[in-house]
Amino acid sequence: MTKAFEGIRVLDMTHVQAGPVCTQLLAWMGADVIKIEPPGRGDVTRSQLRDLPGVDSLYFTMLNCNKRGITLNLKSDEGKVILEELVRRSDVLVENFAPGAMDRLGFTWERLHELNPRLIFASLKGFGPGVLEDAKAYEAIAQATGGAMSTTGFEDGPPTVSGAQVGDSGNAVHLFGAICAALYQRTSTGRGQRVQIAMRDGILNLCRVKLRDQQRLQHGPLAEYPNPTPGDAVPRAGNASGGGQPGSALRCKGGGPNDYLYVVIQPQVWEPLARKIGRADLLDDPEYATPDKRLSRLRDIFAMLEEWTLTQEKWEAFRQLNAIGVPCGPVMDTRELLDDPDLAASGMVVEVDHPERGVFKTVGCPFSLSDSPVQVTRSPLLGEHNVEVLTELLDWPEDELERLSAAGAM
Repeated sequence: MTKAFEGIRVLDMTHVQAGPVCTQLLAWMGADVIKIEPPGRGDVTRSQLRDLPGVDSLYFTMLNCNKRGITLNLKSDEGKVILEELVRRSDVLVENFAPGAMDRLGFTWERLHELNPRLIFASLKGFGPGVLEDAKAYEAIAQATGGAMSTTGFEDGPPTVSGAQVGDSGNAVHLFGAICAALYQRTSTGRGQRVQIAMRDGILNLCRVKLRDQQRLQHGPLAEYPNPTPGDAVPRAGNASGGGQPGSALRCKGGGPNDYLYVVIQPQVWEPLARKIGRADLLDDPEYATPDKRLSRLRDIFAMLEEWTLTQEKWEAFRQLNAIGVPCGPVMDTRELLDDPDLAASGMVVEVDHPERGVFKTVGCPFSLSDSPVQVTRSPLLGEHNVEVLTELLDWPEDELERLSAAGAM
C-alpha cells in the first residue's frame, strides 16, 4: 500500500520542537524526510534533558521518528555544495533557524527557487514583522505574546502557561497544513512557493474564542466566566470552558492531585443531572428554572455537583454521568495516559525500539488515513545515513564522501 506523501523528499533543517514535529508528521505520511544536523553535536535536543548518559534524549527521539539523518557543515564551501545538490533533488525544505540565518548562509528564497523552482521552502519563526520581529521565541514567550497566558489561570493568580505545547507542537500542525496546501497547489501550477508561519500568529489563531469574548465584553460582563465583573480585557477563566456551555473541574473521591472530573452543563441535561445528584428540588425552584438564571448561579451549582462527585471516584462518576448524557471526562495524568490501553490499541501511544536506549514509548500520529497507515520507526543516530543518502541521491563514490568528511563538510 502506498503512502500519502510517497515520492516526496523533505530536507529537514529544523531543531528543538516545532520544526521536528512538523517534519515528523510529513514522515509519517510517507515522505522521505532527511534530517540535516551539524557534525559533532547535532540537534541540541539530542543532549537536552537526558535520562540516560551518553544516549539520545527522549526529547530528540520522540520528535524525530521515521526520518533519515545526515550531518552537514553549512559553514563550509563543500557542505554548501552538498546542500545545493540535495535542494535540486527535493520537494520541501523546512527550517526554524533564527531570522536571517538562511540568508546569511547564502540560501535565500530567491537562491533556493533558482536551484529548484518546484521547491516548497517552509519557515517557522517566533514573530512576524513588527517590534517583536527579532525577539527570541520560546514556547512560553509565544503563549505570552499571542493571548494564551493572559486568559489562562485563575482570576486571583498570575498568568499561566498551558501544559500543552500550543506554541511549538501546535504551530507544527499549522505548518504541516500549510506545506500540504503548497504541495497540492504545485500539482496544478508546477511551482514551489514560500511558506511561513510565526509562532505568535498560530497562538492567536488558537485563541480566537478569547478575541470573540473581548468584543462581547464591550457590551457587558461575560456571565459564563467565574468573575463576571466588567473589565477592559477578557479575564482568566480558571476552569470555565470558554465555550457556550458552562463547565468546571470537580474534585472526586481519592483526594489526589488529578482526582477530578470535568463536567459541562447543557440545558437538556439539567433535569437528569439534578436528579442524579439528589437535588430534584431545584427543578421546581424558579431561581434555577432557565439556563440564563442558572448562569448567574454557577458557583452554587458546581458546589452542589462537587458534593456529589466527592462521593465517587472519578471513573465511576464519569460512568454514571455519561450514562445520562452529561458531557464529562476524567482528568488523566501523564502516567495514566502512557499506560492507557485504549491509546495503545489505537496507536496513539506506541513502543519504539532504539539501538542505544532500548524500548521507549512515544506519541503516535494524531490522525489516520485509511490508505496511508502509519508505522512509527525510531529516530536516526547522528549522521547515520550520510553514506546511504549521498550515494543514493547524488551518486557520489564512497571515497569522495570520505574526503568530504575528512575536510569537515560532514
